[in-house]
Amino acid sequence: MLTVAELAACVGGEFPPDRAAVQITGPAPLADAQPGEISFFGHPRYAAEMRTTRASAVLVPRDFQGETPAICIRVDNPSSAFTRITEQFHPAPSALPAGIHPSASVDPGAKVSPDASVQAQAVVEAGAVIGPRSVIGAGSCVGRNAVIGGDCLLHPHVVVREECVLGDRVILHCGVVIGSDGFGYDTREGRHHKIAQSGHVVIGNDVEIGANTTVDRARFGRTVIGEGTKIDNLVMIAHNVIIGRHCIICAQVGISGSTQVGDYVILAGQAGIVGHIKIGDQAIIGAQSGVSNDVEPKARLVGSPPRPIGEWKRTVVRIDRLAELYERVKRLEERAG
Repeated sequence: MLTVAELAACVGGEFPPDRAAVQITGPAPLADAQPGEISFFGHPRYAAEMRTTRASAVLVPRDFQGETPAICIRVDNPSSAFTRITEQFHPAPSALPAGIHPSASVDPGAKVSPDASVQAQAVVEAGAVIGPRSVIGAGSCVGRNAVIGGDCLLHPHVVVREECVLGDRVILHCGVVIGSDGFGYDTREGRHHKIAQSGHVVIGNDVEIGANTTVDRARFGRTVIGEGTKIDNLVMIAHNVIIGRHCIICAQVGISGSTQVGDYVILAGQAGIVGHIKIGDQAIIGAQSGVSNDVEPKARLVGSPPRPIGEWKRTVVRIDRLAELYERVKRLEERAG
């Protein structure tokens, strides 16, 4: 339990001095918070919840002028501040002890840092390298000659296949598969013949990849995920895709082979990207968009085929009016005989 004053000090917040001693028991969503809890206000769409919240305190922007029964702690970025406050009540789990679990299988030809942790039932194949302080979660597999950098975290049941390379501080959540075969076949005489996938995957520093996402190895050369990129659950990245630095790729995005994605690109949920195209730096592709051509840097597109967001909104409005317009035309035709 912490006071309003203590929490405000953690995030550089301003608060009513007469409420400094109010006790806070933990964080909660704005609509569900109970007395004694703290939440945050990050978007005007939640103004109604602010007026009715039962939270004792709420983190708000410094210029907040709305109504709320809660104590307002004014900060520069309520969402970021809420994350730091949540950490005060829910500290990060203790680091796993270094060493190799007795049930793990580590080939004598692998190089595992003495500071690394290899958990129960994990497999580390010949020639693999595990960097200092990295954790190989229970049931995970690191393939032949794969390289895992320092301070990486592979949660349970992750697969990093042969020859793939991870930089430092990479996080792979449960069920991630790095280096699965690319989807490539030649059709001859009515049968599909597999094309050898002899490349690998290179993942830069500080990348995080969500549960059950797959990144295919290159047919030849490399599939690349750039430094600082964050990828959600259930994303499919095909062979020879190049993704730049600090991109955000949301759930159920699919990127076809040999496409190049620039730096600071955002791909919203369920966007589908055809192969062999280029998406420029800082472009934003809206949810459920189908992209089949190159995208200019800083473009803001949505739809299938994608178009600028303003144009897409106007088109949607017109489509919604088609039934009404049809009836009007029908009546005009009847009057005209």
